[in-house]
Amino acid sequence: MTRPVASVRVLHVLAPGREGGLERVVSMLSEGQGRHRAHVAAVLTPAQAKDHPFVTRLEAANVPVTPVVVGARSYVREYLSLAAIVRRLQPQVIHTHGYREDVIGVAVGRSLSIPTVSTVHGFTGGGTRNRLNEKIQCVALRRAAAVLAVSKPLVERLRRAGVRRERIRFIANGFAPPALIRKRADARRMLGIPADSMVAGWVGRLSREKGADVMLDALAQSDSFWRLSIIGEGPERERLQQQAADLGIGERVYWHGAVANAAAVLSAFDAFVLSSRTEGTPIALFEAMHAGVPIVATQVGGVPDVVTSDHALLVPAEEPGAIAAALRELRRDPASAAGRRSLARQRLTQAFSMAAWVDAIDEVYRAVCV
Repeated sequence: MTRPVASVRVLHVLAPGREGGLERVVSMLSEGQGRHRAHVAAVLTPAQAKDHPFVTRLEAANVPVTPVVVGARSYVREYLSLAAIVRRLQPQVIHTHGYREDVIGVAVGRSLSIPTVSTVHGFTGGGTRNRLNEKIQCVALRRAAAVLAVSKPLVERLRRAGVRRERIRFIANGFAPPALIRKRADARRMLGIPADSMVAGWVGRLSREKGADVMLDALAQSDSFWRLSIIGEGPERERLQQQAADLGIGERVYWHGAVANAAAVLSAFDAFVLSSRTEGTPIALFEAMHAGVPIVATQVGGVPDVVTSDHALLVPAEEPGAIAAALRELRRDPASAAGRRSLARQRLTQAFSMAAWVDAIDEVYRAVCV
C-alpha cells in the first residue's frame, strides 16, 4: 500500500537565539520538510535583526524565512505581524516553538481558525519570572490542537499542567548529520587546543539548567591532566569563570564562546560531557554520538530515551564526583569506551533518522487538519 504524500503547508514560528538546540531542531525540521511546504517566521529584536545566524543558515538552505522584527515586549505588534504573515501565506498548520511563541502563535491560530501544533522542547524552571512564563505557556498549550513532547518525562509534565492527554504526542527529535566533521587535528587547531592534551568537551548555553557549574566542580575533582573546552555563551559566563578561578582550575579551562557549526569540531575532544540539570532531547548529544566521541551524560529529561549504558556513561544530576569518576573510567578502559561510542553512532542512525521524524510530525499535521 502506498503511503500518501505529505503535503501539509506549515508555518514554523520561533524567537531564535544565535545558536542552540531549539534553533538546530527548527532548521533541521524545516529543511527536511522542504521549501515548498515549510516557511519560518523568526521573531527578532532590532538588535538581532542584522545577519542573524539562524536566518542566514535557513537562507543558505533555501528555506523561506520571514524575519519579524519587534521589541522585546511588543506583544501586540508581534501578534499583528504574525497574523498578517498567516493571512498572506495561508498555511494549513502553525507550528510554534518556545514559550512566547506558544502563547502568541496559538492566539493567532485560534483567531484565524488555523490549527496550531506546539513543540515543547523542555522546561528550565529557574527564577520566579521564568516559572510564571512557563505557567502562562502551559495555559496556552491547553488550546493547541496538538502538543509534541520531545521526551517521555515531558508528557507527564504537560498532563499535570492541564494539557489533555489525547492531544500530547511523544516524538523525540530527529537528526540530520552535519555536512562536515573535521579531523581531530584540524578541529583542535581551530579551537586552539594543544595536540597532546586530554580534553573533555562541553557544549550548551551558559545558564543554570545546563549545569556548567557542575562540570567545573567535576574538573576540579578529576585527574590533573584533564582539560575542559566550553563552547557556548550565556548569562552565567562571568560567574562561571570566577568559579573556575576559585577552584584553581582556570588554566585548565578553554572558553570558546559561541562557535558556528560546533558539531563539526566535536572530534577534537576525548570525551563529551552533558552535565545538565534538565533537558528535552539534546541535539548536542546527537552531535556527539555522530562525531564518535565517548559520552558522559546526566540521566535527566530525554537523555535516557536516547542512550543507555550500552552507549554512554550515565551519571546522576548534580553529582560532580560521578562525572569525575566517569572521566577516570574513560582513561582506564579505552576499549570499552570505543565500543560504546560505536554503538551510540549505530543507535543514532537507526532510531533518530530525519525521515522517520518528519513522517511522525506529518502524521500529527494531517490529524489536526481533518
